[in-house]
Amino acid sequence: MNNTPQAPTAIRLGLRENLAQFMLLVGVNALVGGMIGQERTVLPLLATDEFGLDKYTATLTFIAAFGIVKAGTNFFAGTLSDRYGRKPVLVAGWIIGIPVPLLLMWAPTWGWVVFANVLLGMNQGLTWSTTVIMKIDLVGPARRGFAMGLNEAAGYGAVAITALATGWIAAEHGLRPAPFYLGIAYAALGLGLSTLAVKETRAHAHHEAANHTAKSSAHHDGLTTGEVFRLTSFHDKSLSSCSQAGLVNNLNDGLAWGLFPIFFAAAGLSVGRIGILAALYPAAWGLGQLYTGGLSDRLGRKPLIAGGMLTQAAALAWMAAVTGFSAWAAGAVVLGIGTAMVYPTLLAAIGDVAHPSWRARSVGVYRLWRDGGFAVGALLAGVLADLASIEAAIYAVAALTALSGVVVIVRMHETHRPQVPETVAA
Repeated sequence: MNNTPQAPTAIRLGLRENLAQFMLLVGVNALVGGMIGQERTVLPLLATDEFGLDKYTATLTFIAAFGIVKAGTNFFAGTLSDRYGRKPVLVAGWIIGIPVPLLLMWAPTWGWVVFANVLLGMNQGLTWSTTVIMKIDLVGPARRGFAMGLNEAAGYGAVAITALATGWIAAEHGLRPAPFYLGIAYAALGLGLSTLAVKETRAHAHHEAANHTAKSSAHHDGLTTGEVFRLTSFHDKSLSSCSQAGLVNNLNDGLAWGLFPIFFAAAGLSVGRIGILAALYPAAWGLGQLYTGGLSDRLGRKPLIAGGMLTQAAALAWMAAVTGFSAWAAGAVVLGIGTAMVYPTLLAAIGDVAHPSWRARSVGVYRLWRDGGFAVGALLAGVLADLASIEAAIYAVAALTALSGVVVIVRMHETHRPQVPETVAA
């Protein structure tokens, strides 16, 4: 009998080489997205119908609380996953998410709803950040855009399906508690899969770091967390351009999440039709990323980021200018397409620039800024809607989104130039 010890399995980077674990993480991220989707249609209507909130700023406090907490948690998720591993952070995020649907079902006051969204922000910051980092770990640099497209498509596809499903459930059975049964199922399944089936991927990042060739002198090993924060937020032109674009992108998503259902309801649309409109935007966003992530691997990151921000700006202005279900449906689809161009591409660009040894922290800093946009958008949109009108708030956010696209055009460098096959001279 041969008693020679077996050599440890070699770590290999790539989508095909890690397909089973990658697709499991895609499924887990769909469950993460579903936790947000349970709120997209129902919660803004609950604020006005059951809790009697008559000020838009007060109504949007749940999004502000969610955004502030998620932004901060994103930052710590990257640092914690570097220190303790990706899987423990993922599991912790699901444990924190378990009470969320229960609180939404039985909250006696609006303050309980806001607290539920504090927990949801922690859940999303830990789980979504970690699934992003783990997928970047697994696939390596060659198909990073495609990988991020699959990840974000799963998450926002689940947001869309759940928003549609909860809208139908609410129309048939009321705003509470029935729509939130889906959230209980998502949280239980996500915790089970993350605990029992997901494998740690930090060794893949160490493997890539050992074989990493820096693209410039700025992208070296050994940075402190403070240095990573400054580089990602301000000093590196590409990283900081991505951070501001991410913030503005989620600023307009915060507006769409919080004000669009109220805007449509004021125009006389039924809960079922509001659910369809609430689903169309993330559906186009989610499905579009199946294509746009890989497209950024072929065309580069900058054209999709700048073009996507300008497309979103045009769609938002359209939503404010028109009336009627069909016109709003068209605007929601275009808004989703613009977001699909931007969302996976920004993550891929961060992955392009950041050294593997501090990439998780850089992703955390980027997501700190990006998801801070929820809070900024909720507060800005609420104040403008109270002072002027919902239409004025939408136009203002459209202008900010267009300005963000111009910043990308002027300031950002291209971070990914596809490999061109060498030709042999005749």
